[in-house]
Amino acid sequence: MPKPTAKDIARYKSNWVGEINGASLYESLSRAEKNRELSKVYAKLAEAEKKHARFWEAKIKEAGHSLPPPKIHFRTRFLSFLAAKFGPRFVLPTVMSMEQKDRNAYDDQPEAKGTSLPSDEHSHLKMLEAITQGAKHGIEGGVLARLEGRHRVMGGNALRAAVLGANDGLLSNLSLIMGVAGAEFSEKTILITGFAGLVAGACSMAMGEWLSVQSSRELYTRQIKVEKEELREMPLEEQEELALIYEAKGLPKEEAEKLASKIMKDETVALNTLSREELGIDPENLGGSAWVAAFTSFALFCAGAIIPIVPFFFLGGSHAVFGSILFSAAALFLVGALITLLTGRSALFSGARQLLIGLAAAGVTYGIGKLIGAHLGS
Repeated sequence: MPKPTAKDIARYKSNWVGEINGASLYESLSRAEKNRELSKVYAKLAEAEKKHARFWEAKIKEAGHSLPPPKIHFRTRFLSFLAAKFGPRFVLPTVMSMEQKDRNAYDDQPEAKGTSLPSDEHSHLKMLEAITQGAKHGIEGGVLARLEGRHRVMGGNALRAAVLGANDGLLSNLSLIMGVAGAEFSEKTILITGFAGLVAGACSMAMGEWLSVQSSRELYTRQIKVEKEELREMPLEEQEELALIYEAKGLPKEEAEKLASKIMKDETVALNTLSREELGIDPENLGGSAWVAAFTSFALFCAGAIIPIVPFFFLGGSHAVFGSILFSAAALFLVGALITLLTGRSALFSGARQLLIGLAAAGVTYGIGKLIGAHLGS
């Protein structure tokens, strides 16, 4: 193999840092996971990442270069904090999206050819899919049964909802305030308008979220009731369906039939399992509390919507308008940077993109307000 170029060395170091971050994150998930079997799965993933890091460490040293400082990224630290605070399931969708993005990272790297690195990356994704979907993809033994039912609880991304909920409030209220400011209304009018926009938007978001979650709960309850009736009237057919589902997930036919037969011996377990597998419903959750969802949506919208209003408490005239823009610009950039926790893009790129989009929207409404104000004043 030819002597590594400066570009190759930079790639080795980037790979090394990435593997160190992966190991750190999986170790955090292992510590936070209460299920012992799942904790072991995360620990195995962390050990695999450490093995990969040692591979790239050797490549760097072979090329005569020293290792860079082991940098743990902010995203890794933040996801580890969230996992410790709220449990691995809170961040697992984000971790899985990161693995999906990186699964082909080593496919075209010449140093990785003939090694286990490419297959390991694909295996990691399969393990996470097994955890989130309850499928047997590379996890041995009886882990499938322990994983059962976890995927529906983790389907949503609470972090995504939090970031985007606050962004909705920030962007909509900034645009509203700039529209009124463009029409050259007084600070008092702008302040009242801003609060009206905050309350109206937050109430609308909360009611929409309540209706959505409550309607889902009612639908799920009805579907579970129908499934319960079918279970009592056609137990053999339901058992066959369950066995086929497990076969489709990769279990051998005999093992699938044995597991289905064992589950069907307990009506409560059978109903819970069929609800999850056949209907995609978690009977213990049913989409969560409609009131909690509504309150959370209300609070997140308010958190974003209050930011453009704050300067009008302390400043007047054009200073208040500029202050509102500056406060909102900083918040827009921060929201964009936080979105990188979900997308994996550069924080600078995402923050700048979010800033430009937000200011463009505010500029449009300011211009429209200016035109309307001029027309009404003539």
